[in-house]
Amino acid sequence: MPITPATATNSPSNGAAEPILLELVDEDGVTTGTAEKLAAHQPPGRLHRAFSVFLFDERGRLLLQQRALGKYHSPGVWSNTCCGHPYPGEAPFAAAARRTFEELGVSPSLLAEAGTVRYNHPDPASGLVEQEYNHLFVGMVQSPPRPDPQEVATTAFVTPAELAERHAEDTFSAWFQTVLDAARPAVRELTGPSAGW
Repeated sequence: MPITPATATNSPSNGAAEPILLELVDEDGVTTGTAEKLAAHQPPGRLHRAFSVFLFDERGRLLLQQRALGKYHSPGVWSNTCCGHPYPGEAPFAAAARRTFEELGVSPSLLAEAGTVRYNHPDPASGLVEQEYNHLFVGMVQSPPRPDPQEVATTAFVTPAELAERHAEDTFSAWFQTVLDAARPAVRELTGPSAGW
């Protein structure tokens, strides 16, 4: 999706660009208003609602994505299965399922809430700031991903050991470890002790 320096936009069928709005929240996750997407990520950042999805295959491997090189924020880095922002007024669960299908062409099964985490992660490469109240979800994926190349460069299924190796060699999103650690209890419940998460 093309990004101008001043704004992030959606391009509806009539060709007119509409600003993407995020839902601003307080420290308890209560909605306080909206802000344009790029403006909300400018330093020092404005606290907004987000979601992170962790999907696993039948072998208990985590589906990772490498963000497309054309993305304005954290391009080319590895991250969890899917992450994003609900539209203002959209339920985080619905947003997580919608965005996972849009980015990866898969519909999660057994998708379940896995808590929330609040963080403040500056991204040194872009200068943008992630001030997020993040809703976490875990679930299963039962069909091969069909990534949208505008959003996702490639995908990989990894075991915990493979993730550790990849984490030592590749660049991951600033928020990845925070959201994974927060989701671990739900991940272990979903995948079982033998998966090693």
